[in-house]
Amino acid sequence: MANVQFDLVSPERRLASVEASEVQIPGADGDMTAMQGHAPTITTLRPGVLRVIHGSGTDEYVVSGGFAEITAGGVSVLAESALPRDEVTQDVFNQMVADAKAAHENAKEVFKNEPGPVDDAAKLLSDMVAVGGHIGLTAQN
Repeated sequence: MANVQFDLVSPERRLASVEASEVQIPGADGDMTAMQGHAPTITTLRPGVLRVIHGSGTDEYVVSGGFAEITAGGVSVLAESALPRDEVTQDVFNQMVADAKAAHENAKEVFKNEPGPVDDAAKLLSDMVAVGGHIGLTAQN
């Protein structure tokens, strides 16, 4: 099976650069799997688990947002925040949820008569809580 070049970077660091057979992306408009021959695409990311399948196995990363670009040359992900799955402890997850809750509360204060930004912040919070369910963690109050 043919591979694609996969690169994942966040503001803090480069997390991956590997030849992958497929990349499962949590797109804002739905999950997608990128493989060789995929149509060129740019999508925004929602909070979720990004999976990279390669010759040595599968790597998982928790992303909170950003962009993915799929080209003939490969898949590049520029994440707002990303961590390898095994680095997302309960404490780290609790902080991620707390940050999403704070953003939602801030949006409710700042955008009192604009439901769009408040709804977006609520969706971000909901998606972040769902990530915990996918990786076996529960949001703490």
